[in-house]
Amino acid sequence: MKGKIANPKNETGAALVVALIMLIVLTLIGLAAMFTSTFEVILSGNKRGATDAFYSAESGIQVVVGNLENFDLPGKYVNNQYNPFTDPKNPNPTQANVTITYFPDRAEAPRGSGYGATGQFEFVHYQIDSIGQDQLDQNPMKANCEIREKVVRLIPTLQGGN
Repeated sequence: MKGKIANPKNETGAALVVALIMLIVLTLIGLAAMFTSTFEVILSGNKRGATDAFYSAESGIQVVVGNLENFDLPGKYVNNQYNPFTDPKNPNPTQANVTITYFPDRAEAPRGSGYGATGQFEFVHYQIDSIGQDQLDQNPMKANCEIREKVVRLIPTLQGGN
């Protein structure tokens, strides 16, 4: 018997096997792309929530700083703290939780302000704490952001004889 040469007629199922393998590979690539895009959507939603929380906290500070009456001491501060959104003059569109803290024991000029000990100003120190939260109800875990800002009010002192 002489050596047998492979007969191409016996390879009739090879195309089916190759097609099935290619189908499996393409399915795996499609699943990987789907999982990646789903993960990216979740990440972008979390980033949006964190950005909303930041802007909510920042708007709370800007509303408070924009109204100088929030920094008038008589009658507003209980235990050296004040919630400015109890006053109807302060709108709160983003529902930020803001607290202003007054520091009666600090009266020095802020470092780097250039005022030093000239005696022309009194310095009243405050700290504003603002907590903002994600505004949309799409995510069960809302993002929070806390911003703390220090504010110093300059009050001119009366100069003798003027």
